[in-house]
Amino acid sequence: MSTDTFSPPDLLEKLLTRCRQAGADAADARITVSEGVSVDVREGQLESVERAEEQAVSLRCFFGQRQAHVSGSELSPAGLEELAERCVAMARAVPEDPYCGLPGPDELASDARDLDLDGDGAVPEETLEREALAAEAAALAVPEVRTTSSCSAGWTRGERWLAATNGFTAYRRGSFSGLGLAVVSEREGRMERDYESRSVRYREDRPSPEEIGRIAGRRAAARLGPRRIATQKAAVIFDRRVAASLLGPLITAISGPSIARGVSFLSDRLGERVFSEGIDVIDDPFRPRGLGSRQHDGEGRRVEPVRLIEDGVLTRWLLNGSSARQLGLAPNGHAGLAFGDPPGVTTSNLYLAAGRQTPEALMKGVARGLLVTDMFGPSINPNTGDYSVGVSGFWFENGEIAHPVSEVTVAGDLASMYARLIPANDLELRGSHDAPSLLIEDMSIAGDRQEE
Repeated sequence: MSTDTFSPPDLLEKLLTRCRQAGADAADARITVSEGVSVDVREGQLESVERAEEQAVSLRCFFGQRQAHVSGSELSPAGLEELAERCVAMARAVPEDPYCGLPGPDELASDARDLDLDGDGAVPEETLEREALAAEAAALAVPEVRTTSSCSAGWTRGERWLAATNGFTAYRRGSFSGLGLAVVSEREGRMERDYESRSVRYREDRPSPEEIGRIAGRRAAARLGPRRIATQKAAVIFDRRVAASLLGPLITAISGPSIARGVSFLSDRLGERVFSEGIDVIDDPFRPRGLGSRQHDGEGRRVEPVRLIEDGVLTRWLLNGSSARQLGLAPNGHAGLAFGDPPGVTTSNLYLAAGRQTPEALMKGVARGLLVTDMFGPSINPNTGDYSVGVSGFWFENGEIAHPVSEVTVAGDLASMYARLIPANDLELRGSHDAPSLLIEDMSIAGDRQEE
């Protein structure tokens, strides 16, 4: 998308000035433009090509301890003036929020570093089609794979300008591309489905399309012939493709808003050992080419690599400005994107550090249990940490895969699960939340028959 017809920094400056003229005490705003292309293939043929272009402006105004936010796509001078007047009028009318506000100038990030987020940018449609077709063909070449239910490749790139009346300004440009497919295998009329996908800044950091296709095909074929298992307690190994899902409840539990509302099963555990000794959970905003990398947090504050869990100990709450004020603490760089919206809480590139043993060694060490490779429908009680999720995967005995299983549920409570999990050494940094395979013993497994 071209921005030649306007200067986003100038538009933001005029927008904030107009808010002040209309009576706002403070304001912040962002302008974003993005474009992308997605190509779908099926049965060796191009099925569809979709192109998307977007531009948007978001504005937040403060009137005393009141705040309001609006957004739109009209970037003309008249449209922006109307946006400013509407936002200020709303801010005058809403109830007070004693915890809202912008950071002080001394809190703002200033040093910038090259995080190499530009990526490949636009990828020719012919290249996307060729790569998607190659992935599909490789999957279909796997014995017992019958068809693909979806196969697509695409790219997205965007630019973002931020500004606030406290003097903060920032610009970000980046792109990423993705390739993924879901395939269906069949044996004796019974079908199973599995998938593989990758999103990267640079395609050189991604496996070949053929390898992505083979992985999806082999996974689908391996799931054929699932057997029933009994309801029981046993060891569960969460494969690394799903293990990072256990970090999501942790982030929710240690977020400032959850602590302030008293809805966290870890609300009284700051400074205590939550995981076993030797476990580290790290948030690294400065990872080159990282999908979650950033120069500052969502309110413009400084960020840095931190150990949220260090040697098993919970070291901090994740605080944005509003939750920090509510708790009487200092913000610590974990605000989600604001600048036109009230800030949430987020992390950047989060990962649980690798352990020392291979997944195979962990499997042999517990003799029998369930290897989880896919999950659906998790249920989590944020107050108690009670956890259950539908899964599929493989039953193993004597340290070896015995047979696939599906439609079972594993359950436990997150506090005790975190306290006894053991990481494998197969960590792969490929997203914004990553973890190695994780072993948790003595999990409740709900099968469809009683143990004999």
